[in-house]
Amino acid sequence: MRTQIQRRILLWRALWLLCFADLWSDTDAQLRYTIPEELKEGSIVGNVAKDLGLDVSEISNRKLRIASESGKQYFSLNLRNGELLVNEVIDRETLCGQSASCMLPLQVIIEDPLQFYRVEVGIQDINDNSPIFLSEINTIEVPESTLTGARFRLEPAQDPDIGTNSLRTYALNKNEHFVMNIKNDKDGTKVPEIVLEKSVDREKQSVHHLILTGIDGGDPARSGTTQITVKILDANDNAPIFEHELYEVKVMESTVPGTMILTVKAIDLDDGINGEVEYSFAAHTPEIIQNVFDINPVTGELFVSKNLDYETSTSYKIDIRARDKGSLAMEGHCRIQVNVLDINDNTPEITITSSPKPVREDASAGTMVALINVKDLDSGVNGNVTLSMSPGTPFKLKPTFSNHYALVTDSQLDREKFPRYDIELKASDSGSPPLVSSKLLTVNILDVNDNPPVFSERVYSVYIKENSAPGSILASVSASDLDTGENAKIVYSVLDTNSRDVSVSSYVYINSENGSIFSMHSFDYEKMKVFHIIVLAKDHGSPSLSNNATVHVFISDRNDNAPAVIYPSASMGSVSHQRMPRSAKAGHLVTKVTAVDADSGHNAWLFYRLAEATDASLFSVNLHTGEVRTKRAVSEQDDSSQRLMIEIKDNGEPIQSTTVTVDILIEDGFHEPISDYREKTIEPNKKSGKITLYLIISLASVSLLCLMTFFILLVKCARGSRGGSSCCIRRTDSEYKNPNRNLQIQLNTDGPIKYVEVLGGDMMSQSQSFGSYLSPMSEFSDLTLVKPSSTTNFTDTLNVLDASLPDSAWTFESQQVSA
Repeated sequence: MRTQIQRRILLWRALWLLCFADLWSDTDAQLRYTIPEELKEGSIVGNVAKDLGLDVSEISNRKLRIASESGKQYFSLNLRNGELLVNEVIDRETLCGQSASCMLPLQVIIEDPLQFYRVEVGIQDINDNSPIFLSEINTIEVPESTLTGARFRLEPAQDPDIGTNSLRTYALNKNEHFVMNIKNDKDGTKVPEIVLEKSVDREKQSVHHLILTGIDGGDPARSGTTQITVKILDANDNAPIFEHELYEVKVMESTVPGTMILTVKAIDLDDGINGEVEYSFAAHTPEIIQNVFDINPVTGELFVSKNLDYETSTSYKIDIRARDKGSLAMEGHCRIQVNVLDINDNTPEITITSSPKPVREDASAGTMVALINVKDLDSGVNGNVTLSMSPGTPFKLKPTFSNHYALVTDSQLDREKFPRYDIELKASDSGSPPLVSSKLLTVNILDVNDNPPVFSERVYSVYIKENSAPGSILASVSASDLDTGENAKIVYSVLDTNSRDVSVSSYVYINSENGSIFSMHSFDYEKMKVFHIIVLAKDHGSPSLSNNATVHVFISDRNDNAPAVIYPSASMGSVSHQRMPRSAKAGHLVTKVTAVDADSGHNAWLFYRLAEATDASLFSVNLHTGEVRTKRAVSEQDDSSQRLMIEIKDNGEPIQSTTVTVDILIEDGFHEPISDYREKTIEPNKKSGKITLYLIISLASVSLLCLMTFFILLVKCARGSRGGSSCCIRRTDSEYKNPNRNLQIQLNTDGPIKYVEVLGGDMMSQSQSFGSYLSPMSEFSDLTLVKPSSTTNFTDTLNVLDASLPDSAWTFESQQVSA
């Protein structure tokens, strides 16, 4: 028989090595396999990877793995080919007992992207257990007065197998007095009975030995035996009879130990001591029942002696024996079916099947984050579990199948606002009152490069002094990025723009790490007063994001230019020669020294003084105008040749100065051409109206051209028949950028016009300045350029250069003329 069983097991294994996998429609499983119990370790259940449509390469790349819901790992996964293997020999009877269905649930988890499947492995019973009797020898007592047809209940055999492999029938060895009868209880249990077929006679045979055999339905069938010893007794010929053969009672699992749940009653028709009944558990009652219940031997009351647990056992079958007290005791039997009713005494359990991985903040809605399983050991409505999560998060729970959920994204994520989420999961059953359990789930958000760098200021204004040493720091710009890691690392650079046709990158360089801007050479205020830098901040993300800011660099003036003498002209020699009559009185204007300073503001204010003189008592120099006049009348004793050294200083710090030497020749009988000058004075006055008209026309032309973003100044000078002059006009700025100007024309004359200056500009750009000066010592009155005007000075003083003309002067001034 053992050889046949082994052959059948091998046949089962051969058949189920070709296990099938199909979609299961009646349950929540997505794959189902069926295998017989008792397979050896390493036996193949099925190819999970193939049945899920996965390539062999995806098994490791996507981290295919399995997780058991039962807590014990009965199966393993071959990571080379995706086969599901038996990890431990499975005994169906140990695992599922007498349950008709025996399923082992598994979860197959695949990552990248995260997916999971439910797999059920059905364990099929094989006939590996023989029917067994709890007692090897059973003794029954039969009074000799017992009539034929009397039945005597025997201990039923137990077979852990199910279905056709379970207990099928009983057999009794051949004998003269007893035959076999099988009684089917309401619960389907086959109870063996022996029936007295022929009266017994104690005097002939007091003991009968029978063999009871229990046979299952397996192929081949397995069996077990027990010895029945029948003792023949005298007297007491009525056995106790219970009111019911089967009692049923329902008990709450919360029933307190000591509670009486049922009373059984048996009646014995005998009188006296033969009719007194004593109750007890049947001889073959399992120990577990005797530990949980207790019966009063006198009253037949059944008590709960230990806490019940519906999750451990939902029902109990208790065999009760009623035995009289006759000398030849007789007994009767009944069965109590105790059904345990479930109460809501188990809180739901939350299991994180797949721990959440960090989620990119640009993950689309519906991205799976984690797998969650909930279960409740209670049954019915008490075991119905609802899973919820804390509100106010961009996630939701998506039911997959029975008590399984997927945590998925529900809306847009923003790591800069919420870098992590602590999600509270709450599982609540449907009991009354409901029981609730909770678990905290943390989801971290991964950064993506979705924020460009942002400067602390969009526009920076920087003020530096001219002539600063190369390498000096001009400014520091700073940008921040809300992203993290590489996405927040910022590199600074300067955009290659032009200022005055020169690349800004030739002026400055920037530290790419901290945004400090340094000069590459010194700046000259007289050449450039302002320029602009566009700084680009770019992060290290992929793709990278950038932003820019503008830095306005304003250059301030320093006193770095000494005054330049424009009269007496250097072309006339290093020493200027002047003549004056010996008849000159005190206050006589000998000459006038004129100088200019290329600096601006206070640095351009000039002061004149007489540094050295042949006779310091004879001459004086006006501090502000540079006029050289006699302090007293010239006497005959004064030398005819006088030399003066005049020093011109500016108002800057440090002071810059220059000197000019004037030789004065005092001549006897030298007369100044007063009449000619008078004529020159009268005639230009007649022409002054014409010259004024020319100046107004020039101003109008300049204003008109300002509207067209070009600045053109055309000065036309007409020579008079007497003392006509040549005109030299020069534009001091090569570019005209802003048409909004404040224009000023000043004319200063001592007699004829000898100075014209047109000023224009605003505070943010280099101004336009045009000037003409008449040389007092030239008979042709050549006009010469003075200097560009300062952007901060619109009221330069015009000085009369010709000392030989009268001191009277007239000025025409027009301010704020808009184009």
